[in-house]
Amino acid sequence: MEFFKIQKDIPFMKHVLVFNIVSIVVFVLSVFFLFTKGLNLSVEFTGGTVIQVQYAQAPNLEKVRGTISAMGYRDVQVQNIGTARDILIRLPVQEGATSDQQSAQVLAELQKETPDVQLLRTEFVGPQVGDELTQQGLLALAFVALGITIYLAFRFEWKFGVAAIVANLHDVVIILGCFAFFQWEFSLAVLAGVLAVFGYSVNEVVVIFDRVREMFRKQRKMTTSQVLDHAITSTMSRTIITHASTEAMVLCMLFFGGPSLHYFALALTIGIVFGVYSSIFVGSGLVLWMGVKREDLVKAPKTSVDPNDPNAGAVV
Repeated sequence: MEFFKIQKDIPFMKHVLVFNIVSIVVFVLSVFFLFTKGLNLSVEFTGGTVIQVQYAQAPNLEKVRGTISAMGYRDVQVQNIGTARDILIRLPVQEGATSDQQSAQVLAELQKETPDVQLLRTEFVGPQVGDELTQQGLLALAFVALGITIYLAFRFEWKFGVAAIVANLHDVVIILGCFAFFQWEFSLAVLAGVLAVFGYSVNEVVVIFDRVREMFRKQRKMTTSQVLDHAITSTMSRTIITHASTEAMVLCMLFFGGPSLHYFALALTIGIVFGVYSSIFVGSGLVLWMGVKREDLVKAPKTSVDPNDPNAGAVV
């Protein structure tokens, strides 16, 4: 499906060096912020205190969340549990305060707003994501990256596999760098969004690389740069339709999904934008720099020559 068709190829590869330099700078900055500032991990990673309170009437969750945030808690999860009158509050670990002290302070603040609020239970919970699970997750991510590389190497050529993985890791690291720089809360939902971006970006790269292989088979006189420009331009309509539709849904979650989906949608938003960018300038740029040519994808047909034929090898 093409809502519009670009007649003239856009010279993307002409500016690939400039954009590759930008990518390297952004990538290095992202790694720098990850090591210096670190991720602002949520309660799922760090553990914390769980408080369950009950109101006489269903409270406003935003008001409850604002009251607790005013106490200095940045990462507060407030949600209904069971009924609209029962509220579950999850607080991060606070240095110098026990779970009982935290619950007493929070209850006192809530009772200033609503005196009839009652404390039902309080307990300390450990992190849902421990060191062992983190190591297993990273190992699984490494196996996925290796599997994608092998698949693309067999389907296209090993240089395409390397370019695709570098482009995808580029997107993931930049998302993590943004969360580290702005100290946005990094929760399990955000982790799911990062992994979704990792798989989502592969699709765009494969579509472009498939068109590159097709053009190498059809066109014998075009250079690699011209083939890449034509492949990207010819898939531009599909790229805009696909990513615009996805981005529209993600933006709805970002603006109307509430606090629980905010950072998840934010991670997807960054990933989709950089996914398009990396597919064009990082993945395709690496293919160009690594010197992919027609012979890498289109093998010359083998011809059998009869040694007894006197005309064998003769030029007609």
